[in-house]
Amino acid sequence: MKPGGVFEDAAFARRIEGLERKAAAPDFWNDPGGAEKLMAELKTLKSRYEPWKTLRLEIDDAQTLYELAGAAEDESEAAEIETALKALASRYEKQNILELMSGEVDQNGCFLTIHAGAGGTEACDWSQMLYRMYLRWAERRGFAIEELDRLEAEGGMKSATAKIEGDYAYGYLKGESGVHRLVRISPFDANARRHTSFASAYIFPVLDDSIEVEIKPEDLRVDTYRSGGAGGQHINKTDSAVRFTHLPTGIVAACQNERSQIKNRAIAMSMLKARLYAHYRQEKEKENEKFAQEKKDISWGNQIRSYVFQPYTLVKDYRTKAEIGNIQGVMDGDIDYFIEEYLRFVWNNAR
Repeated sequence: MKPGGVFEDAAFARRIEGLERKAAAPDFWNDPGGAEKLMAELKTLKSRYEPWKTLRLEIDDAQTLYELAGAAEDESEAAEIETALKALASRYEKQNILELMSGEVDQNGCFLTIHAGAGGTEACDWSQMLYRMYLRWAERRGFAIEELDRLEAEGGMKSATAKIEGDYAYGYLKGESGVHRLVRISPFDANARRHTSFASAYIFPVLDDSIEVEIKPEDLRVDTYRSGGAGGQHINKTDSAVRFTHLPTGIVAACQNERSQIKNRAIAMSMLKARLYAHYRQEKEKENEKFAQEKKDISWGNQIRSYVFQPYTLVKDYRTKAEIGNIQGVMDGDIDYFIEEYLRFVWNNAR
């Protein structure tokens, strides 16, 4: 087992050294904005480089211990060495996953939007289940979650948007965009028949100040309306909710989470810029079929993954062919297997 990644890249190490020299200059903080940007870049580079460095040292130590035990023909330490190697192998695989996320915004947080598709009440219930699955995944990782918009419906929800903040949240979840299919015995059917429902997930990145997206005032339609759901009398009696529509693209961003219209406008604008960034990137790369899954019909034939509760239990990804039988674990947020398989799939197909 030999760690690779950025640790083997001499240019990467030189970049860190160069930034550290700049940060040590006496006049470094004369430009606070530039200094903060440099420090953020340095932190990002170190977060990728230093784990490989530590892993290399520990692997070297384990190799030395193995060689010493072999030379002394001492089998008493075999179990300890085996345990250490398994732990190192696990860390190596996790670190390698990060190397598959080297895009411009992969390390950023993300916005998650879920829409119910074909299936009526069944689909609204399924969209709520899918939404919970992703939020549980984020909770498992200790990510911060903020619900921004939610449209309730009979049996569940019509749509919802949440902001997820954490290292590589977008990088991990970007492959989850697409149509998700559910097969189960319906809890809403008195005859206990099997139903198929659909919901879509759309993931787009939270953008920082280093990425600019121009929005012309004449291209923007702004609607305000009264918020629904929890929030008490104040939130229901004022037009605090905000919806932005970008006229050239038809992209919509809305927020009703805050009581203040000013705050809702700021959040909705952040979402709109993020979605426009994703849209323009798709155009530039000419890969709309791959990335703009939300534009497809949320129905049969367009799904990226199926979740079957009856007559057997199986979750299957149609892109990577990855599948697992523990559907309850998946619905409780244990989706790392599918996320990692997709990242490997994209990496291998891009080489």
